[in-house]
Amino acid sequence: MNRLSACLITLNEEINLPRALTSLNEIADEIVIVDSGSTDRTEAIAREYGAVFVTRAFNGYSEQRNFAASRASNEWVFVLAADEEISHELRTALLSWKKSAAQASIYEMARRTWYLGKWIRHSGWYPDWQRRLYRKGAAKFSGLIHEALRFEGKPGRIAGDLLHYTVRTFAEHEAKVERYSTLAAQQLFEEGNRNWRAAVWLATPWSFFQNFVLRGGFLDGYRGALISQMAARSVRLKYRKLGKLLASKSNSAEASR
Repeated sequence: MNRLSACLITLNEEINLPRALTSLNEIADEIVIVDSGSTDRTEAIAREYGAVFVTRAFNGYSEQRNFAASRASNEWVFVLAADEEISHELRTALLSWKKSAAQASIYEMARRTWYLGKWIRHSGWYPDWQRRLYRKGAAKFSGLIHEALRFEGKPGRIAGDLLHYTVRTFAEHEAKVERYSTLAAQQLFEEGNRNWRAAVWLATPWSFFQNFVLRGGFLDGYRGALISQMAARSVRLKYRKLGKLLASKSNSAEASR
């Protein structure tokens, strides 16, 4: 049997955590939680479910996830976000996988998102393949935001959906776009990207068209329109913030002369 360590990273997740941990029942042989300083009941809840609970200062999503994996005692790691849960179909597939010989070192599964009271089926948000199950040593996370597993070869697939409860209000969505666009701009800056002006004017409308039309956002009704608008806003903010980082660097260089 394939023994599995479920790894989560948390910060003040007392609302979401019980749902996530309950869904791991019978799936995880071990639960490892790396917390970055919660002040609510996150730790108490984690210990109620028998999780290994480690406190560590946050230094990026990828680093936190890689650290959590390093604390796992089993060969296989399953990554679950605190605002996700395993669907019935995915549970069945994972239980079957645990009893069979692994055919790949990394596996991906679809993720379905609950947004403002409804499951989203289009808008570029579904199937939203997530690579979350892997053999230790075969892959590691990288990236400041939307961290992803880096590995060689082709991933296997497991049937069923991860269920994602991303935001409860539109205000939360706005705050998330603001926060993630800042991180995205920083990542572009560190990667040496210097082209931002054209992107503000061209990539922004393209993002809306791509999500609302090509990816079927209109089929999700007004929620699809909001998702598409916020995706476009995220692109605009990301490149504007990149422009500010570049200007700041240029001004610093001028001042040092």
